[in-house]
Amino acid sequence: MSVPTDIDYSPILRNVSKHITLTDEERAYFVSLLKPKHIKKGQFYQEAGEVCRTQAYVISGCMRSYHIGEDGKEHILQFAPSDWWTGDMASFLKGTPALLNSDALDDSLLLLIERVQMDHLYERVPKFDRFFRILITNAFIAQQRRMLGNLSLPAEERYAQFRKLYPSLDEHVPQKHIASYLGITPEFLSTVRKRVLARK
Repeated sequence: MSVPTDIDYSPILRNVSKHITLTDEERAYFVSLLKPKHIKKGQFYQEAGEVCRTQAYVISGCMRSYHIGEDGKEHILQFAPSDWWTGDMASFLKGTPALLNSDALDDSLLLLIERVQMDHLYERVPKFDRFFRILITNAFIAQQRRMLGNLSLPAEERYAQFRKLYPSLDEHVPQKHIASYLGITPEFLSTVRKRVLARK
C-alpha cells in the first residue's frame, strides 16, 4: 500500500511509542493503513446519526465533539487539538449510529484508520490491541472525571482543570465553546476567567 510522501507521520508514531514499542517494519505497516484527510474550519468529520467508521488522529488544527440537546443547545464533550485522537468510539466499535457530531474549529489535518484496517493491524501487530485499549481506557477515565467534576466542582475549578487538560486552547478556542464544555454561560465564564487569572 502506498504512503503519501508529503505527510509527516512522526507525530503519530511518537504518540504510539508512548505506550508500545514498534519495529521499523511494524511502523511502516501501521503508517500504510492511515488515510490523510484535510478538513476545513467548520466542516464535519462525522455527524450524529451516521455510523462512525474511522478513528482519527489530529496532526494539526483542532476538532470538537458535541451533542445537540432537545433544546437545540450544543454540549461539547471533547476538544481534540493536535496529538489527540477523536471519533465516536461507541459507534465505531458497535457499528451503531453516532450520538456525537465532530467538526473542525480550525483547518485540520487528520490521519484516519478504518475499522477493517484496524482489525488487520491487530492480526499482524497484536501489540496495537493494547495501544487502543489504553486509549479507550484513558478516554473513559477522562470522561468519568469530567462528569464527576461537573456534578461536584465549582466553575472556577472546572475551568482550571480545562486549562490543565487543554493548555493551548484557552486563548484559541471561542469563549462560547469553552463555556459549553464547562456547562456555564459565556458571560459567567468571563467572570470565572478574571477570577482565576487574578490569582496567578
